[in-house]
Amino acid sequence: MPHAPQELHLDHERAGSFGSVAEQYDRYRLTYPRELIDDLAGLQPTKVLDVGCGTGKATVALAERGLSVLGVELDERMAQVARSHGVAVEVAAFESWDAAGRTFDVVTCGDAWHWIDPVRGVAKAAEVLNVGGTIARFWTSTVLSEAVSAAFDPIYRRYAPEIAQVWRPAQNMSRFHASSADLFERSSAFSPVEMRSYQWKHSFAGDEWIGLAATISDHQRLGTERLTALLQALRTRIEELGGTVHAHHETYVLLAQRV
Repeated sequence: MPHAPQELHLDHERAGSFGSVAEQYDRYRLTYPRELIDDLAGLQPTKVLDVGCGTGKATVALAERGLSVLGVELDERMAQVARSHGVAVEVAAFESWDAAGRTFDVVTCGDAWHWIDPVRGVAKAAEVLNVGGTIARFWTSTVLSEAVSAAFDPIYRRYAPEIAQVWRPAQNMSRFHASSADLFERSSAFSPVEMRSYQWKHSFAGDEWIGLAATISDHQRLGTERLTALLQALRTRIEELGGTVHAHHETYVLLAQRV
């Protein structure tokens, strides 16, 4: 039975599915808005911990700003790709990761907090943050143009009806992130939460979109046969649309300071 959004950290099979497509994940997943990375670098942290760093999308961007960044990643295969980019990564679940007394000025987590036990995650963040340090959790919502959504809908209804709404605003996930923010609000270890958002656009060539879709956990769960059929149908439809997928992205950021 599928887990509710607030219980995704219990779905270990789904959480571990990204390692099987680690190279593809690194190639096709988007990075984060430059303005967000600039704002994080503007906090002038001496040491940064990137939780659930994956293949290093945020980690590399922060390191390129001259910051000292350590990644923590659950999957060894993802960590190997991150290391190939020069990222220092330790393999562990964040909740049980041994910080060995190390503390950090900023803790970041990009599109991964829903795989972390929310209660234990808040406590762990408080444990490893210096007083005055900041946790920055961010996630990106991708919404297709109306024309592309209308073209994709019948394909998803046929091949994957359980995820037919994947490229529309995710109300359940929005509620999950709001409830997770409440946990930080209720913790005496953190200041009141500040929310920011960054809007941006990115257009994908057909192969880029297909490559991205294949790395999403909902799609991975379809199995090889169903996923192949879905992706082939999407590829054909994208060619009919002119070969480009237009999408609007909004990256939401939750900030809280260790007090």
